[in-house]
Amino acid sequence: MDQVSKSKSDYLISRKDNQYEVIIGLEVHAQVTSESKLFSTSSTKFGAEPNTQVSLVDAAFPGMLPVINEFCVKQAIKTGIGLNAKINNRSVFDRKNYFYADLPQGYQISQFKDPIVGEGKVILDMPDGQKEVGIERLHLEQDAGKSIHDIDPKNTFVDLNRSGVALMEIVSKPDLRSPHEVSAYIKKLRSIMRYLGTCDGNMQEGSLRADVNVSVRLKDSKNLGTRCEIKNVNSIKFMQMAIDYEANRQVDLIEEGKSIDQETRLFDTKKNETRSMRSKEDAHDYRYFPDPDLLPLEISDQFISKIKNDIPELPDDKKKRFIEEFKLSPYEATILVSDIDTARYFENVVSKMGKNKDIKLAVNWITGELFAVLNNKNLEISQSPISAKNLAILLNLIKNGTISGKIAKTIFELMLDGDKDPQQIVEEKGLKQQSDPKALEALIDKIINDNREKAIEYKQGKEKLFGFFVGQAMKASGGKANPQLINELLKKKL
Repeated sequence: MDQVSKSKSDYLISRKDNQYEVIIGLEVHAQVTSESKLFSTSSTKFGAEPNTQVSLVDAAFPGMLPVINEFCVKQAIKTGIGLNAKINNRSVFDRKNYFYADLPQGYQISQFKDPIVGEGKVILDMPDGQKEVGIERLHLEQDAGKSIHDIDPKNTFVDLNRSGVALMEIVSKPDLRSPHEVSAYIKKLRSIMRYLGTCDGNMQEGSLRADVNVSVRLKDSKNLGTRCEIKNVNSIKFMQMAIDYEANRQVDLIEEGKSIDQETRLFDTKKNETRSMRSKEDAHDYRYFPDPDLLPLEISDQFISKIKNDIPELPDDKKKRFIEEFKLSPYEATILVSDIDTARYFENVVSKMGKNKDIKLAVNWITGELFAVLNNKNLEISQSPISAKNLAILLNLIKNGTISGKIAKTIFELMLDGDKDPQQIVEEKGLKQQSDPKALEALIDKIINDNREKAIEYKQGKEKLFGFFVGQAMKASGGKANPQLINELLKKKL
């Protein structure tokens, strides 16, 4: 394939004299954080034995009527508010008709013409500035069951545990222009929902997945090309790979003078390619009509206002506050607020450091040493082997000169085993920093005396030798000497 330009927001596919722009829209399916399903009281707990969380409603037994879960409605409204979107006072549940083995009703209860949430927007922090991505709508729908094909070579098994689980389908406008922007969008969307507590965003468990719509057009063209939908992609990495392949496939077809068929495709993760699944359905193919068992959903302004009052501080607001309150750079603030657990951990550390806290020190240790350990051990910050309390103690020991930054790293490693108190480690291991001027002066005198020739060379202009004397002093003290004091005393003595 020809080279693809990926500098900043530009993502252009070049062929001979032509450059093509990629147009991307996402339909994100986010599982609502709720203990029960959208229309039944069945559990939504992940990992249960197949078909153990299925009510008569979920299994579509004759005569079983759906009853709306009010909590799921509140979660959808909450998400809509987080997306700066219009909350519709009236919404309608429709039947989306299609036949599949894991859809016992023969239809999916969804929303078509009248969704619960209308237009909104998401702001992305990109390397070259902010980008606004429009939200077309958010609607509630029930999930289908799961077909399992890999247990037996001849048979397909059906697990209905997911049948009826509440989903929010969040449809973006075709505002995304690159795999990188898609990654930023999914991360931001997931972050907002995690802050709100409306979706855990766990892509491995299927709580967040997306249908990716891709089309291409000549650069500077205003007309949209024929789009293809890549169905049910459950990782950001796979989304990026699928977009890259699909966009190049479409460009190749155009360059060969062929047409692009509007269709639904699947992404083969092993072959790293998309392949045709079926022709793309239109709305009329699903025979949408209002569900006769469910009345239109009427939501009062008072009901919406009450939910709005309970909305927590969201990532963009928290970022602004972190910059103002803690004097962080936009980059530092973006990293710390990107995940709610990271933001909480940071604020806990800062609060436990007390009045004379060193914010910069806290940021550097969290985003440096701690993140490195978490990445290495494949842990979330909520699973951190070091508590916010003990990290705060360690940082204060550095700040007040009890230990050096170098010794702190040794202590940090020891803290990983059982979240040990750093103060206790310092006392047990005798790692307290030497800050007694008289003791250090005697140590420096000996080093200078032992290295008279080098001392003379330094005085004659070999300034690089200063580092040699610092190193010798730190070595002689077992790394415990106060580096600042060592520097000051050496300058006087040499």
